[in-house]
Amino acid sequence: MTTGSVRIWDGETGDLLRTLAGHTGWVSSAAYSPDGGRIVSASYDGTVRIWDGETGALLATLAGPTSGVWSAAYSPDGSRIVSASADADGSVRIWDGETGALLRTLEGHTDGVRSAAYSPDGKRIVSAGDDGSVRIWDGETGALLRTLEGHTDIVRSAAYSPDGTRIVSASDDQSVRIWDGETGALLRTLEGHTDRVLSAAYSPDGKRIVSASADQSVRIWVSTIEELLALAEARIQRPAHLLTDAERRQLGL
Repeated sequence: MTTGSVRIWDGETGDLLRTLAGHTGWVSSAAYSPDGGRIVSASYDGTVRIWDGETGALLATLAGPTSGVWSAAYSPDGSRIVSASADADGSVRIWDGETGALLRTLEGHTDGVRSAAYSPDGKRIVSAGDDGSVRIWDGETGALLRTLEGHTDIVRSAAYSPDGTRIVSASDDQSVRIWDGETGALLRTLEGHTDRVLSAAYSPDGKRIVSASADQSVRIWVSTIEELLALAEARIQRPAHLLTDAERRQLGL
C-alpha cells in the first residue's frame, strides 16, 4: 500500500523538524492555519487530516470522498476548512476547522475538483475542476454564485488576488486566465506555456502572477495594465502615451 507523509521543515535552515505519518495514500496538499497552530493535509486515501502545527500530533481525521482529496485549505480566520474532491460527483466540502465536523457539501461541478480556496475576506470560495470550469461560491451558505467558463480543458488551480478583486486560474489548455472576482468576467488570457499549466498564484502585493507548467518552466506575469505600462516605460525609457502602435502591440497593450 502506498503511504504518504507530511513533513515540517525549518523555514530558515531547511532542516527537517517533523514527519507526520498517518495517511495511507499520496498526500496532495498541506497548508498551515492562519495562526500557524494547525496544519491541514489532503490525500488520495480519501481523508483530510488536521495536525498540531508544533508537535505534529494528529488531531482529527475528516472522512470524505472515496476517490481522494486533491486540496484542503483554511479560511482566513481559521474557523473553516475547504476541501476539493477527486470524486466524479464534483463536490467541494466545508468543515469546521476546530472539530472537523462536516458543515456543507457544495455541488455543481460535473467532475473531480482540483482546488478550492477562500477569498481573503472569507466570504467567497473559488474552485477549479476537471469539467473545465471555475466556480465561485458563497463561503457561508455554500450557494453557487458564478460559473466562469472559457478554459477548454481541466482547470488545475484557482486563487484570489490579495485584495479579492481578481481570480487567477491555471489549465491544461496551456493558459493562465484572470477573472473579475465579483462578476466572473474574463479579463485577460495569458499565453506562453507549451504544456499544461499546473498552478498559478498572485504575489503578496497583487502586481505579479507566477505560474508553473509541465513544460518545465516557471513564468512571472504582470497582472495589471498599470504595472505593464510602468514596465514598458522603464524598458523603452519614455512615457507610455508616447509609445508607437508597433511597440504597444509588442508589449500586448
